[in-house]
Amino acid sequence: MNPIHFIVAEDEPLLLRTLVNQIQRVDPLFHIVHAAPDGESVLRFIENSQVPDVLITDIHMPVMDGIHLIGIIEKYYPSVKKVVISGYSEFEYARQALKNNVLDFLLKPVKKQDLEDLLSKIQILIESERTDLKSPMLLKNRQYSSEEIVKTVAQFIKTNYSKELSLEEMAKQFNVNAPHLSKIFLKYAGESPSKYIMSLRMNEAKQLLSLKKELSVKEVGEAVGYPDPFYFSRIFKQHTRMTPTDYRNRLE
Repeated sequence: MNPIHFIVAEDEPLLLRTLVNQIQRVDPLFHIVHAAPDGESVLRFIENSQVPDVLITDIHMPVMDGIHLIGIIEKYYPSVKKVVISGYSEFEYARQALKNNVLDFLLKPVKKQDLEDLLSKIQILIESERTDLKSPMLLKNRQYSSEEIVKTVAQFIKTNYSKELSLEEMAKQFNVNAPHLSKIFLKYAGESPSKYIMSLRMNEAKQLLSLKKELSVKEVGEAVGYPDPFYFSRIFKQHTRMTPTDYRNRLE
């Protein structure tokens, strides 16, 4: 596996150093090629040195803010995976970022576990793209423990939850039988694969309903793996005790 190159843009020096250190500790293949205090510094580096695989940027920065930066990156370097760091008070800015194919968000103060989960998601996505596979066949080369299988399957689900997923297909892709996968997943993840998938979908649906108000309820359902709007509304209500429309209206 080749290195994954990151640029981190953050105007708070302590947070910038912390992010850089934490990213580099997660995996030796994660290389920070540039740590920048503003968006203009990021663009100068890219134009003069190299295009990264991943950009992690704050929203509010001097000289050039994160929204302007990711707009330029999306236009000229669309292959770059973009992650936005935002605070609770910056949801409107974050909503604008969604229009530029932002992969994910990190909420301030950035929690170590949230960052590590995001990095795992990015790693699997990039590995899958680089090998031009429909799914990351990470379990072929050696024997993995049950815990490692569950971790790998969980990351696969996080990357593919918006698609149609079945226990049988996932078990087949990861070279285990379905009952065994269900059993070990429940043991190490604390819930069944189907419940894990539903929880991911519902959390993403709530984020889209909150931040991307131009999307209809039907479009939100499709984005999280429920093409039938009636079924999506029923599942959402079971999960939150509110319809998607009621949930969105409550936030206004």
